[in-house]
Amino acid sequence: MSPPSDPDLTRRLRRGGIVAACVLGAVLLAGTGMRLVEAHDLKTWTHEAEIPTVALVAPTAGGKAQALVLPGSLQAYYDAPIYARVPGYVKGWYRDIGARVKKGDLLATIDTPELDQQIAQARADLGAARSAQALSASTAQRWNSLLPLDAVSRQDAEEKNQDLAGKAGAAKAAQANLDRLLAMKGFARIVAPFDGVVTRRTADIGQLVGSASSGDPLFTVADMHALRVYVEVPQSYSAQIVPGMKVSLSLPEYPGRSFPAKLASTSDAIGARNASLQVEFAADNPQGLLKPGAFAQVSMTLPSNGGALRLPASALMFRAAGLQVATLGAGDRILMKPISIATDLGTQVIVASGLARGDRVVDNPPDSLSAGDQVRVAHAD
Repeated sequence: MSPPSDPDLTRRLRRGGIVAACVLGAVLLAGTGMRLVEAHDLKTWTHEAEIPTVALVAPTAGGKAQALVLPGSLQAYYDAPIYARVPGYVKGWYRDIGARVKKGDLLATIDTPELDQQIAQARADLGAARSAQALSASTAQRWNSLLPLDAVSRQDAEEKNQDLAGKAGAAKAAQANLDRLLAMKGFARIVAPFDGVVTRRTADIGQLVGSASSGDPLFTVADMHALRVYVEVPQSYSAQIVPGMKVSLSLPEYPGRSFPAKLASTSDAIGARNASLQVEFAADNPQGLLKPGAFAQVSMTLPSNGGALRLPASALMFRAAGLQVATLGAGDRILMKPISIATDLGTQVIVASGLARGDRVVDNPPDSLSAGDQVRVAHAD
């Protein structure tokens, strides 16, 4: 026989089973709820992470003067390479490089034996021509005196007068030839064409020189009381080069020092090769510190458009459709605006069109940013 059941024990077992089932159900329900919350949080985080955080910049007025620095080359106000005008040999030279000379100072002399012989021959030809003219003049005079007496024919007298005219012309031609040779002989003295400095000398004693202006010059003389400064100004700045414009020059050999210069002229044409305007400035050089051939940094202040706007270059976006900036529109969504640049200042640009003063522009925009994208503004108050 089975032992009789205990009603209390049965009830306790039943209650224990119910409690265990409830605890298990609570655990399962809590785990499911936590997973649902975590999934929702993950979805929310992922959605928020997709929204980029951007910083905004406001366009500023670009009306203040713009500083532009361009490289320039210095050249002497006058620079004359001096060649030999007559063939011969250098007899002596009297000024070396660095010598300061006055106009007409003797630089060198040339020995011209061939020209000297030509001059001697020309003198002899002139003497012969003058003797022939004198004889023809006396003959014509006698025939003209006999003509009233009918001792000679008028035809013969006219022939003598014509011979005299021919002899006189020959004498003039001989004199002109001698003057020409003597003028050439004057070029045997090489003199300075103007006040300046000898910047080059290749002449040496005994050197054979010719009359052609090819090859190396015997001397080069430069007038450096003022220097010409040539600058290639990009086309975008050419309209801002105005008469009376002043600039300053800085050279590496004079750190911390600047030299003033003033606009002298422009080429009034944009070069096809480099799309720039050649500009010439004049710089006084009373102390002789500036030297031809040197390079300088030319700092100029350009007037700008008072209605123009200035932006950092980091806000620009180069797209297939052209240059654009990203602005913040309604609902914190991106509105792309195409712009054009008037002046590139390096770290900043002057915007010519496409931007309004009240626009809020995204600085350092990500490459993936597109029109209509929602963004979050960093450090927004």
